[in-house]
Amino acid sequence: MKQLPLVYHKKILVLGLAKSGTAAAEILHELGAFVTVNDSKPFEQNENAQYLLSKGMTVICGSHPENLLDEGFSLIVKNPGIPYKNPVIAEAIKRGIPVWTEVELAYRISDAPMIGITGSNGKTTTTTLIFEMLEVGRKQPLIAGNIGTAASAVASKATEENTIVTELSSFQLMGTVELKPKVAVLMNLYEAHLDYHTDFKEYTDAKFNVTKKQDASDWFIYNGEQKNVTDYASKSKARKVPFYVSGKMKEGISADDLYVYWNGEKLFERSIIALRGKHNLENVLAATAAALIFDCSIENIKEVLSTFHGVKHRTQFVREWKNRKFYNDSKATNALATKSALEGFSEQVILIAGGVDRGHSFDELIPHLQNVKALIHYGETTKRLQEFGEKQSIPSVVSVNTLKEAIEEAVKISKEGDIVLLSPACASWDQYESFEIRGDEFIEQVLDLNE
Repeated sequence: MKQLPLVYHKKILVLGLAKSGTAAAEILHELGAFVTVNDSKPFEQNENAQYLLSKGMTVICGSHPENLLDEGFSLIVKNPGIPYKNPVIAEAIKRGIPVWTEVELAYRISDAPMIGITGSNGKTTTTTLIFEMLEVGRKQPLIAGNIGTAASAVASKATEENTIVTELSSFQLMGTVELKPKVAVLMNLYEAHLDYHTDFKEYTDAKFNVTKKQDASDWFIYNGEQKNVTDYASKSKARKVPFYVSGKMKEGISADDLYVYWNGEKLFERSIIALRGKHNLENVLAATAAALIFDCSIENIKEVLSTFHGVKHRTQFVREWKNRKFYNDSKATNALATKSALEGFSEQVILIAGGVDRGHSFDELIPHLQNVKALIHYGETTKRLQEFGEKQSIPSVVSVNTLKEAIEEAVKISKEGDIVLLSPACASWDQYESFEIRGDEFIEQVLDLNE
């Protein structure tokens, strides 16, 4: 771990704990900073705060006092989920106090090079693919960031022999200053998180931070078919690798129906890729480019691509039962994500959808319903999905009360060769605490089907 003179014997405030805040506080303390942690959760219920107090840090819990900044802090490291309109953060910015998220700290202390992956969709699958390719290629990768492991905790233990493969959200990237990954990846840009960001430009500007500080010694992999991405790419000073899924291109990495190409030369046959769907082809191309930059062999890359069936809850293949294939895409909490899943199947599909009614339109699904033989729906959106399915002339539109009933109905309707796809196009909160719990129930029910 690199030392960080700018924090040594300086007062640092860590705002918000959870995994990233706790890790950042520990590292800053180890680097010789005088650390104060502030978290809204009461001390008596706050195991992280209790632990940090036992380490000798100042702990303030239960609220964010108005006079908190009067302690003369040199730096604030905040939990990514805390918005910039938070009174403490807003006042800190007004006073000129730097505000980081812990991925900035991770970058500054890391002895290992970093691959940073961001975008509106596809981050987790691409991050996982890159990690798997580097792992098979014996490159000693570590995985971190928005995927579930605090980047600073991973960076504090990394050596020059490692590579940190880091999933980065706009929340994390907005709090970066000098972040400079060796390889940056920008998958796509769609409207998202506008309840956090003031507008779409602020959101996309935050995403651009993944490459903003890169130079000609670095690499930037990006979606060459999305204009708002290419507009940002034109500002990057890194060596550029665009990816294209619509056909063979002379530059970057591309694919047509038969092959994947590197700078216009055949790389491997597309048929070896186990993942389904155009969106996953984008993930595959971006990951392959990153792996090639880090000197992974084509054979290592092909080994991963031929065996990788997806990240859990993201068009995840669950099992084949009586010649029907079941896929868990519980992460699809909007129509755009469900559209991407449907694009991946040419077989007859029984679609299970429904959940929280946030008033979103389902019209994005319309061009992709040709092979949907049945729509089974449940939850708050059941009335709207019934009307939508009937209007689009889906052969069978069935309303049920629960996901368990939906699976039972799908089994009854299905025939050999069919796909049963859970891709809800809705959030889960009407019946489940999270999309993960919803997806886990689907997996459990499918695996329990009798042979």
